[in-house]
Amino acid sequence: MDLKQQIDETRLQAMEGMDIPWMLEQAVSRSPEKPCLIWEPFEGESSTLSYRELQTKARQLARGLHNLGVKEGDFVILHMVNSPEFVVSWYACAELGAVVVATNTRSVARDLSYFSRHTEAVCAITQPSFANLISDSCEDVSFLIVTDSNAGQAGVIPEHIDYIPFDEVYDSEHSLPALSRDPQRNLSVQFTSGTTSRPKAVLWTHANGVWAGKVSASHMRLRFDDVTLVYMPLFHVNAQGYSMLATHWSGGTMVLQPKFSASRFWPLSLKYRVTWASSIPFVLQALSKHPVPDHSYRFWGPGGNFSEYFPQFNVPMLGWWGMTETLTQGIVSDVHHLGPTGTIGRVADEYEIQIRRDDGSLISPGEDGLLFIRGVRGVSMFKEYYKNPEATEDSFDADGWFDTGDIIRMDTNGWLFFVNRAKDMLRVGAENVASSEIESVIHLSGLVEECAVVGQPHSMLDEVPVAFVVPLEKSDVHELKSRIIAICSENLADFKVVRDVYVVESLPRSTIEKVAKNVLRERLPKIEV
Repeated sequence: MDLKQQIDETRLQAMEGMDIPWMLEQAVSRSPEKPCLIWEPFEGESSTLSYRELQTKARQLARGLHNLGVKEGDFVILHMVNSPEFVVSWYACAELGAVVVATNTRSVARDLSYFSRHTEAVCAITQPSFANLISDSCEDVSFLIVTDSNAGQAGVIPEHIDYIPFDEVYDSEHSLPALSRDPQRNLSVQFTSGTTSRPKAVLWTHANGVWAGKVSASHMRLRFDDVTLVYMPLFHVNAQGYSMLATHWSGGTMVLQPKFSASRFWPLSLKYRVTWASSIPFVLQALSKHPVPDHSYRFWGPGGNFSEYFPQFNVPMLGWWGMTETLTQGIVSDVHHLGPTGTIGRVADEYEIQIRRDDGSLISPGEDGLLFIRGVRGVSMFKEYYKNPEATEDSFDADGWFDTGDIIRMDTNGWLFFVNRAKDMLRVGAENVASSEIESVIHLSGLVEECAVVGQPHSMLDEVPVAFVVPLEKSDVHELKSRIIAICSENLADFKVVRDVYVVESLPRSTIEKVAKNVLRERLPKIEV
């Protein structure tokens, strides 16, 4: 057995007996009455769940789901903006042995129909504002559960929809079926954009979930008395792994909002003496327009060391890089050693990385190269792309290195910097978007002979998608643009809809087959907001 195999075996063995119910049980036994979740809706009163109350509610909901026919291994769609019901439902599925399918609430009917069919979900849990969409899109689910409000805001459920009220599912009478502490049991699915026209279902095990919490907490040196403000969406790895699971691993407190609010950020931060928050550059820009009070923050995690903001906020900026497939940060800086401006950190102790040239050789300091990362499948790396063995196999080389699709640079001191994406991907705000998915929708319109989608630089959102199209036949340019944008709006989530359409006679090419998208990008000025 070589060293890599020995390490893998050790990490697999170290997870024995550890699953998500075990992790929550540890927190309950340590501090049962400590606030686990503080809910701060935009409307209505705030509320608090202790660790014991979260566990009790999760088990009661799990019993109710079991009585409705949900079994170990069944997939359950959670389509909700941030709310206590999301957190309770997520843990309830873990207690039952069901698999959470946390879907992006900006998804359209086409997406949701695909998510439901791909996972063969048996039921869905949602909020009133999404009830009609879920009912129409997820036709094969056995039943639909709907909360009584939209994350604290009043909601009306259409009369024609057959549903079960969320609060009526709770069951205190029956017992749950016994489950072994199996860290390799399937835990959750998150759909992530890839280079294909349809998102890929990233499957996590319970060991993956525990790892995400444990390692994220270690990277950030989280303490028992830490309080985090969570406004990033819980259906993404950032809020789910970096924030929720990391907080619950360390026994801290999570202050939860439906979404980001610049006007509420500082009042809530002061009210609860918040000590840290995961973030994105957009949030920094939004907060820069507001006065900064004396606060309790130890650090923010916006993904890079944006030291230019330090004089205004007096908050250290933690650099990091990760993706849904890596569960947590594969590259990270230390809160005591932030590194130079713009860095995403150094390779995390728990992972291996290689930065390769196109020919597979390793780069020298100062060069750009493609990032590969290696860990243990089902522990420190995702288990697989669910029901997509070809994509899973294509993502790993023969030695187990995962192709991230990101281009990275290393300086002479070992600090790493994000450069670009080698794969045909866009970064729109906090969302990854595959150009091919948008292009496939435009092609299906029957309006264009060719199209190419690229990212236009944007001062707040990093970039936004725009399309260059060669029309199938002569037509009014304004009408063609309007029809293409309308088709995108109907079939894609709002952040995937092209902001503009450029009609051209032909597309530039680097080879006979390949469109030179770099040439198209150079034609686009940065959008300043």
